Amino acid sequence: MFTEVDFTKKPVSEVYGSNSFSNALMRERLPKNIYNEIVAVQTGEKELTLEVAEVVAASMRDWAIAKGASHYTHWFQPLTGITAEKHDSFIAPTGDGRVIMEFSGKELIKGEPDASSFPSGGLRATFEARGYTAWDVTSPAFLKQDRTGTTLCIPTAFISYYGHALDKKVPLLRSMSALNKQALRVLRAIGNTTSKRVFTTVGPEQEYFLVDKAYFDNRPDILLTGRTVFGNVPAKGQEMEDHYFGSIKERVAEFMRELNYELWKLGIAAKTQHNEVAPNQFEIAPVYSNTTSAVDANQLVMETMRSVALRHGMEALLHEKPYAGVNGSGKHNNWSMGTDDGINLFDPGENPQSNARFLLFTAAVVEAVDRYALLLRSSVATSGNEHRLGANEAPPAIVSIFFGGPLTEIFDNIADGKNSHSKDESGGSIKLGVTSLPSLPKDVSDRNRTSPFAFTGNKFEFRMVGSSQSIATPNTYLNVAVAQVLGEFADKLEKVSDKNAAIQELIKISYNKHRRVVFNGNGYSDEWVREAERRGLPNVISTPDALQVLLAGDTISLFENHNVLSKDEMESRYHIYLEKYSKQVNIEAGVMIDIARRSIFPAASKYGAELARDAEAMAAIHAISVPQEKRAKRIAELCSELYEETAKLETALNAAQGTEEPFARAKLYNEKIRAAMEAVRARIDALEKIVSKEAWPFPCYEDLLFKL
Repeated sequence: MFTEVDFTKKPVSEVYGSNSFSNALMRERLPKNIYNEIVAVQTGEKELTLEVAEVVAASMRDWAIAKGASHYTHWFQPLTGITAEKHDSFIAPTGDGRVIMEFSGKELIKGEPDASSFPSGGLRATFEARGYTAWDVTSPAFLKQDRTGTTLCIPTAFISYYGHALDKKVPLLRSMSALNKQALRVLRAIGNTTSKRVFTTVGPEQEYFLVDKAYFDNRPDILLTGRTVFGNVPAKGQEMEDHYFGSIKERVAEFMRELNYELWKLGIAAKTQHNEVAPNQFEIAPVYSNTTSAVDANQLVMETMRSVALRHGMEALLHEKPYAGVNGSGKHNNWSMGTDDGINLFDPGENPQSNARFLLFTAAVVEAVDRYALLLRSSVATSGNEHRLGANEAPPAIVSIFFGGPLTEIFDNIADGKNSHSKDESGGSIKLGVTSLPSLPKDVSDRNRTSPFAFTGNKFEFRMVGSSQSIATPNTYLNVAVAQVLGEFADKLEKVSDKNAAIQELIKISYNKHRRVVFNGNGYSDEWVREAERRGLPNVISTPDALQVLLAGDTISLFENHNVLSKDEMESRYHIYLEKYSKQVNIEAGVMIDIARRSIFPAASKYGAELARDAEAMAAIHAISVPQEKRAKRIAELCSELYEETAKLETALNAAQGTEEPFARAKLYNEKIRAAMEAVRARIDALEKIVSKEAWPFPCYEDLLFKL
């Protein structure tokens, strides 16, 4: 097992951040004036100069080499949804047969990977290869260590030769800037003169499955697609509710211990871990951090999880629905807004001024979520997430907000102009006047696991994000939507003198118009689907349909007005996401056809023939019909149906592959291919029930879900 040190003997305080070139480390290693310059660059007060970069690069190089690094890489997040890296060594020949170890400020600031080999959605031609990576100073550099060595990784943004964003980091950074600008306008308008910067924080709760590697290696569907395309649900699944928060198996606990250790070395504050609802399903959650570094950290969590699992003879599955019949995996995106002087803008205060701020910013989120529900839905639209959303284990595809009783009553009374009171959990009352804003309890709501977007005390929990997704896109879209509403709020507040009356009137008008999106009930229920339709809330089920909003004129104007994504950049993302969807379903269908024809059909046919021969022999001896005869006949029927349904799937797949228009092709994959796959799966799963386990060619769900 690879470890840099024996973590059983090292205190966490000594291990934590040891592989991260964090601000704390820079404060120690850099001259004070250089460190102050870097902090000013991080907060947007100054631009990075080459002179400052040279000093940082030299310090970063010395630190990395002292810890065993021989190479560095610009680590970036292209539109594949995963990370990418091109390694360069520190060596520089001296001309006399020797080398020195060099790393310049220019090399720190800028890299040049091949941009033609990454998705561009038409922004780049295949022959146009030049692209650039640019150092993201808001996220710390770190060291990746494995059996092959140590590499210095520098988080970067990725842009084309003409400056188009080719990654998920650039629009995220732009959205943070947009939100900062509009939020500060609102704060200034309501009398805040001290806060200099507003930023968002995120704490993503990562769900995942573990499976023994021996079983994983013998399931080509999981190996190639991340999920099972066939599998009979075992007699026992999660219905006994005995796995959630249950005692952790020793093998899993050892994995979690090393995972924590590796993440702590990177300065990732992994805090919570536990068994999830489904068998062999687990969750890890970090402490909240600045959104840009949280996005990078979550990518590292997923990468590290896979590598550590392998060292323990397991595979980590991040697909949203790796197994039918049990819960899938999400990534709850806990999102909040704060200021550089320590104010949480979603934290109810103890006086009318802080309460006014809380209610105003919360009302802005309500309006943003209602107005841009389709945009938020598109941010989580993936092939994997389609299996999970609305499946009575995750929020529905309808975007709504959970407030809870007390907070809903407060907003309702403000909107309706009523005098009333609401009781907090300790039994105290919250007085609500028409002309003055109330004092609020700290915990103004319960929690609702069926809500897509729930207020949970001092943050919002966006529960629709898929477990395999980068959280960059959902947070980018959320930041832009809220920035737009805050900008409109600021336009109104900046023109009035009576701020208190203006705030109350603004909340009243906004909430009255958008209160339809607030729903505190059971999001899993059929009644809510009907109620949401009555309210006029969109319910977009399929990924291809959800992505259409990215081409809407209002969407493009929104992103262009806040300088987050241009029309070309937005359209490119639409085509990339649509193509990725089609490719994913195409791979799944191809894998299913291959498995059905080359493995399931031969194995089941052979077993059925053996049963038939045995039945014939026994009937000849005893002159009676035997159970094997009926079983063999049923297997023969299912094999025949499997052959026919597989042929239908292949015909439909060929038709989809031959469809050139991207949206029409994606719709065929969504409506025709998936239906045909379900028909094939039904036959395979029926065969698995009656073919002996010894004759079945693959590990079953019982092995995958219960054996670790």
